[in-house]
Amino acid sequence: MPRILQLTPFVLCSSLSRQIAFYCDRLGFACGFTQDNYAFLKLGPVAIRLLECPPRADGLPLGHEQSFYIDVEDIDDLYESLRPKLEDLPEGRVRAPFDQPYQQREFHVLDEDGTLIFFGEGIR
Repeated sequence: MPRILQLTPFVLCSSLSRQIAFYCDRLGFACGFTQDNYAFLKLGPVAIRLLECPPRADGLPLGHEQSFYIDVEDIDDLYESLRPKLEDLPEGRVRAPFDQPYQQREFHVLDEDGTLIFFGEGIR
């Protein structure tokens, strides 16, 4: 059977350059490729594909109801390392680590277009 390598979600954005800056400068991703309205970003084994799109007809942010989950180790250490780059975001864009009833410790970040990024680690 063929081996599955990774999942790379498409993340819609209104400004490719603004989203690249957000993911690279604030979350530590590296931009591996960009062309026209598309960019490929990677952070260790995690990758995303940014796709610049026109505004939604309903006026909602492009990331409305869009999310993805990144499983990590040492979530509190990761949050502390990212916190200086996240703390100046507007109120409601970052949720500090907390325990979920489904045995995950998580923190959440909203990107520039409202996509919700979950970082999580299983509680032992």
